[in-house]
Amino acid sequence: MIETHPSLAQQEFIQKEKTHRRNVSVIRMLLLVLFLSLWELCARLGFINDFIFSSPTRVTICFLDMVKDNSIFVHTGVTVMETLISFALVVVFGLLISILLWSSRSISEVLEPYLVMLNSLPKSALAPILIVWLGNNIKTIIVASISVAVFGCIMTLHTGFSQTDPDKIKLIYSLGGTKKDVLLKVLLPGSIPLIISNMKVNIGLCLVGVIIGEFLAANKGLGYLIIYGSQVFKMDLVVMSIVILCIVSAFLYQGITLLEKKIRF
Repeated sequence: MIETHPSLAQQEFIQKEKTHRRNVSVIRMLLLVLFLSLWELCARLGFINDFIFSSPTRVTICFLDMVKDNSIFVHTGVTVMETLISFALVVVFGLLISILLWSSRSISEVLEPYLVMLNSLPKSALAPILIVWLGNNIKTIIVASISVAVFGCIMTLHTGFSQTDPDKIKLIYSLGGTKKDVLLKVLLPGSIPLIISNMKVNIGLCLVGVIIGEFLAANKGLGYLIIYGSQVFKMDLVVMSIVILCIVSAFLYQGITLLEKKIRF
């Protein structure tokens, strides 16, 4: 085999890309360090009230105290579990209902205004009703989370399915294929980028829905810690829970990104 070596221009381009990525990472880290330093400095000098605004030191102490009794891991694990269950159900329901709408023009035209209405409805308004219907338990939290994401998921996927290349569909039919062949050989394979993109949005929405549910119907979870901390004025607990939520959301998003890379390559 003939070995090919990158040209000088290619090597310069690769080096520039590496330098750019390194610079971006360094600037990101410096911004974070600067923000935390200013926050801590303002709290120590009295520019802000550290009882109300907390501080990095107080948040760290609160976190370490909860690490000692493992309670923070329990609350974080509950929130992550509820989010993953809700996310899996949203993906399944979203795909199945979107395929149903794509397969029948009549069903699509009948249900479209209801989907638009439900998608626009503030989901926090449903939470008290869900508590009465389902009780103060994990089912209420999961249903609340699903309601936040599923309607938008269905509408996005259905719109994408409707825009599938008509020439490919005609080709399948001209070769004697059926609607099932169109679904399995054209629609779903061609919609994988759309589905993955939709999953990236839904993982965040499911986390939001779980927190809404935990605000009203939980005795464990990060949402519970936030609402409890605000009620008893433990702002260190509130800020710590919010920081952990940011980290959890970043990890969940990166998980979908890794899945996308594996599917592509």
